[in-house]
Amino acid sequence: MTRVTAAIGLTLTLMLAACVATSSAPPAEAAPRGKPIVIRDNRGGNVLETVRYRNKLAASGRPVQIRGYCRSACTMLITLPNACLGRGATIGFHAPRIPNTTIIPPLVDQIMASYYRNGIRARWDAEWKYSLEMQKISAREYVKLDPQTRLCGA
Repeated sequence: MTRVTAAIGLTLTLMLAACVATSSAPPAEAAPRGKPIVIRDNRGGNVLETVRYRNKLAASGRPVQIRGYCRSACTMLITLPNACLGRGATIGFHAPRIPNTTIIPPLVDQIMASYYRNGIRARWDAEWKYSLEMQKISAREYVKLDPQTRLCGA
């Protein structure tokens, strides 16, 4: 491993630790309350920023509805304890990479994987984390792969 790769890996690890350490998520058994936060047609983006955003959403205690097209880092929000997935949603997975390159940075795929469960995690580890092309599935397919995921009401 080169010094640059090691430095990037260490930096990502420290940033992730800081994100996780600042999490103040409500207990899983707490029922979400208040007006829903609707996430619609989210393109994803920076994984570490998404971890911070996820922590804020969890701490809000408000229901989170993920609707439309949720792709890339957005997929990390689906497993929030206060989230549901819109019945007509499309979910897109691809290898995390440095913007405008095909370079997959170390550890980022593992950070993303830590937010996936069941068959989603298995598919991520087996194929999606290597794909430079977007791999799309429907909300129905997502729930088949991860039955713990709640679908939103109408």
